[in-house]
Amino acid sequence: MDIVSAPAELPVDVFAEMRASKPWLDAIASHEKSMARFHEVCDRVDTLYADLEKSASSNAQREFQIFWSNMEVLKPSIYARAPVPIVSSRFKDRKELPRHASEILERALTTSFDAEDIDATMRLVRNDLATNARGVLWVRYQMDQRGERVYYDHVDRKDFAHETARKWGEVGWVARRSWLSREQGLARFGTDWLSAVFGSRTEQNDRDDQMDGRQKASVWEVWDRERGVVAWVSPGIEQVLDIQHPFLTLENFFPCPRPVYGTVERGTLKPVPDFVYYKDQVEEINELTARISALAEALRMKGFYSAGVEELSDAIEAALRKTDNNAILIPVPNTVALGGAALKDSIVWLPVNEVAAVITQLIGLRRQLIDDVYQITGLSDIMRGATNPNETLGAQQLKSQYGSVRVRDRQYELVRLARDVSRIAGEIMAENFQAETLLAMSQYDGVPRLAQIEQQIAKIRGRIQAAAAHPQLVAETLANPAAKQQAASLLQQAQVEIGKLQGVATLEMVLGFLRDQRMRPFTLDIETDSTIQPDEYAAKAAMSEFMNALSQALSQLAPMIAGHPDAAPFAAEVLKMAVSPFRTGRQLEASIDEFADRMKQAAGKPMPDPGKDKAAIEMQKTHAEIARIKAEIEKIQAATAANIAEQMSSAENAA
Repeated sequence: MDIVSAPAELPVDVFAEMRASKPWLDAIASHEKSMARFHEVCDRVDTLYADLEKSASSNAQREFQIFWSNMEVLKPSIYARAPVPIVSSRFKDRKELPRHASEILERALTTSFDAEDIDATMRLVRNDLATNARGVLWVRYQMDQRGERVYYDHVDRKDFAHETARKWGEVGWVARRSWLSREQGLARFGTDWLSAVFGSRTEQNDRDDQMDGRQKASVWEVWDRERGVVAWVSPGIEQVLDIQHPFLTLENFFPCPRPVYGTVERGTLKPVPDFVYYKDQVEEINELTARISALAEALRMKGFYSAGVEELSDAIEAALRKTDNNAILIPVPNTVALGGAALKDSIVWLPVNEVAAVITQLIGLRRQLIDDVYQITGLSDIMRGATNPNETLGAQQLKSQYGSVRVRDRQYELVRLARDVSRIAGEIMAENFQAETLLAMSQYDGVPRLAQIEQQIAKIRGRIQAAAAHPQLVAETLANPAAKQQAASLLQQAQVEIGKLQGVATLEMVLGFLRDQRMRPFTLDIETDSTIQPDEYAAKAAMSEFMNALSQALSQLAPMIAGHPDAAPFAAEVLKMAVSPFRTGRQLEASIDEFADRMKQAAGKPMPDPGKDKAAIEMQKTHAEIARIKAEIEKIQAATAANIAEQMSSAENAA
């Protein structure tokens, strides 16, 4: 795994007292010791969830895979789709600068989430939360030959450490472990890396059957908030490999959001996997399953008949050794041993009713234990796809609703994680990405550059200066009061136009606003859309309700706007309030604001008088008719004059 390279060299004496790696390594070792029991339990849980060698073995004991089944129901219930970043102005005052900034940042985040496949990382975090009650995600910024990128890394539970604390707000340092080869370490840390402890391990995995033979050593990247530094330390090396001031300026200092937690011990941050709460029931279910399997193997038709001199005990033993599914008859020495010589008594069958009765009782007991597991885990029958056809729709919806109560906290945790990741990534992009990178990622051309605005202002001023450069035109304008008034009006319009251009939010202003760490958190709000799979029928019902609310609001506001366009801003706010409870309404806010602006501009123009418009149209028609008649008369007169001239010329020629 790549380690972020230091962006700049810093004075050595600043970190003279923090060059020893022992304090950080001791703190990490203390954390690992306190979490040893947690990792031990999680190792067993991971093996129980999926162990290919054990499951594929032909000699494996029969088990009822209820834990795997529960996890496959729980995982898509708490996370099912990739988060969608939402960046908006915190206060709906329709200011141009925050609107452009939020649009650029939201598009850049959307591109980053898709390019780096954050969905795959979120699913790994979800799996850790479901099985081990904790999931960790780390945000990483890297700039290389391929450009600037933000990466979203899933951190294995054994490769994450933090200061022991009662709650996350008290944590003073966090650390992440990576595994580097000799070549990777030399390229990053120099020759000091050769003193590291190398072993045959793969990244994030210590199992013997997963070792690939490559020699690697571990390095911890420690973010110490109390000291305000980032240090890289490795076991076996007495001095820190590197130490520097944080190369990312983040609001909460750490490049990782608070991990997602399930159940934790009170007063600690030590997770408790859910499996420990019903492991006794699962073990009993597996024991009963093994008993049922063994008895089912013995549940075969077997009998004895008289023949030969073979001992009775040998015959019974031979019958028990037979595993053929067909009925088996075993000969015995004589019919006396079978109870008589009559034909009906010559064949005696081994009892199977008792075995079948025991199996039935075991299945019933196992079913009760399975119900106990569902009661403990909170997985309702609706979530498992089971239902009773005699139940009403309301009863099924009620069970589905309360069945999801137990997983709602985990759903909110993953939504919160997606939001925190979006905010960290947004901070990194706003403060570190070049303008060209942000524009390329956002594909946003809705804001002009400063040079374009200055060019337009220069054209307007050029026209004014060109008009003032003609003395004769100036003199004629000053001599004519009407022309003088018109020139003053044009000059005023030019000044107003220049003022509007100077007030336009430029790209440089937007990027400067994004760089401003003091103003950005108070102005922009970064959230994410839901990561839970939506219910198709619930989504349709919500959309229908939204359309009804929108239709009613428009039908009541439209007459008011038609009669009084100056009331458009008020109507827009009322309309936004009407659709605000619906998530879909957010997409219409920009359109509603644009509609209000157009109506407000229309309010400043005089309303046309229908009577005057009709008279003007009639007058235009009359003038057009008069001009047509006049043209026809002039045409006739010209033709008559030409005819008279032609006749006079003919008469003169004849004379």
